[in-house]
Amino acid sequence: MNVMPDRPEAGNDDYLISKGQAWFALAMTFGLMMFDYIDRQVIVSLFPHIKAEWNLSDKELGSLVSIISIVVAVGSIPVALLADRVSRVKSIVVMAVVWSLATISCMFTANFSQLFLARAVVGAGETGYGPVGAALISTLFPKRLRSAVLGAFFAAGSLGAVLGVVLGGVIAAHWGWKAAFGAVGVPGLVLALLYLLVRDYKTVALAPKSSQATPSLTGALQHIFGTLARTRTLFWGCIAAAMQLVTMSAIWAWLPSYMNRFQGTAPALAGQLTAVVILASAVGVFIWGVVADRLARRRARNKLPLMSVLCVATAVIFMVAFGGSYTGDAQFKLIVLGGFFMNSISGVITGVAMDVIHPGMRSTGAAVLAVTLNLLGLAVGPFLTGVLSDQWGLQKAMSIMPLFSMLGAVLFMIAMRSYDADVARIADVKLDVAPAVTGPLSTGAVA
Repeated sequence: MNVMPDRPEAGNDDYLISKGQAWFALAMTFGLMMFDYIDRQVIVSLFPHIKAEWNLSDKELGSLVSIISIVVAVGSIPVALLADRVSRVKSIVVMAVVWSLATISCMFTANFSQLFLARAVVGAGETGYGPVGAALISTLFPKRLRSAVLGAFFAAGSLGAVLGVVLGGVIAAHWGWKAAFGAVGVPGLVLALLYLLVRDYKTVALAPKSSQATPSLTGALQHIFGTLARTRTLFWGCIAAAMQLVTMSAIWAWLPSYMNRFQGTAPALAGQLTAVVILASAVGVFIWGVVADRLARRRARNKLPLMSVLCVATAVIFMVAFGGSYTGDAQFKLIVLGGFFMNSISGVITGVAMDVIHPGMRSTGAAVLAVTLNLLGLAVGPFLTGVLSDQWGLQKAMSIMPLFSMLGAVLFMIAMRSYDADVARIADVKLDVAPAVTGPLSTGAVA
């Protein structure tokens, strides 16, 4: 892809804007991703408190996590379509305000139904953030850094989950579980307003200028989704990544309860130990993103077999940890090791998606990825684990869920077969930087 920056001295495959502006955009996008997952995951360390106070089943507890992923899946594509054609930065600001206010509202709920509804609104706010944020930073940075910066972006989700789990347990122990929602909801509002300082890139034409000047909405949508449907790497990669995230989301949601029930760990300490596992996943998602970029220097499609290997490693480690004879410290060390692998593909698969998606529909293409990851991955893990736990016990459920990662490994190898052809189709697309958001917003197409 040829990049046309606003700095004439810059060459191909360079920053679209100044290096300082690009890194500021990454820092701000990282920060909001962190708050996204703080607000999403704070509830898991509160499960023992909520279960005791409201007498909920594991299926109901799991649904309080899964509902966010379901709502995100439903809304991601419409939000991303709007962001791609109007403004990624302004869309992100609105999203962050909504999910922060919804998180604060959780502290005023009086029963399961009210809390479930409030969590659904959290999901509505978070709808589209991952795809739009990923599209923005992957376009502002050089392609050679894509997997690394996206790895950092998705590591922010793991760090946010760490903070959410830890803060939830500590705050609940001192001031009650409802107070945890209020304590983590406010800071995102401030960061949302500061995000208006981030630079965007101009909307990119989806077809040459010789085509119809004002295509109908139906025609535009048919063109967008027809193109995405023909991108087989995106199709198989989406499903493969979702299978890996089934395993990851099951661990994130249920490890505190597992440690509380089977090891007698107090909820606050169980949350802190779970945070160690999630922190390992944050380190892993960044490190494996760097490894993927280095492997891609030899051949770009090498990123896909790498993800296949990472899925196998995840499955084997967790099946041994939960299904074997390990207990105590030995079991926990295995779980931490599994954590290093379980979120490793997040930055890499998003980078692969950006490699094969036309720049004019990157937010939308990333939304297709997000829909699949949320609906088939993140929504399935917590809920299905709760269902299996009600039937066979949590220990058995945790030992079964890693089998989804094995399926993901197979599908990544299938996705590799179409990667080179999909990349070649968009190799000559040009980009330019948009004006600052505080000035007149340009929505015109750029050739």
